[in-house]
Amino acid sequence: MKEVLIKLNEINDVYTLVNTLVGYDGDVDLVSGRYMVDGKSLLGIFSLDLRQPVRMIIHDEDKVDELLEKLADMIVA
Repeated sequence: MKEVLIKLNEINDVYTLVNTLVGYDGDVDLVSGRYMVDGKSLLGIFSLDLRQPVRMIIHDEDKVDELLEKLADMIVA
């Protein structure tokens, strides 16, 4: 399991995230406060408070580095 903080600044960032995660075979959850949603759910992501960085939890170890490279622009250091 791997956790990173991501920041979704624009609506297009949400679409890019979902499109990238749909192509990933593993499970990914997004957490904002006490709410957790499936990272592949567009509606779920829009239900989160996106004004602050969101915690992304990647449950599978397969191709995690490749996935993180694709999402590098959204990752908060």
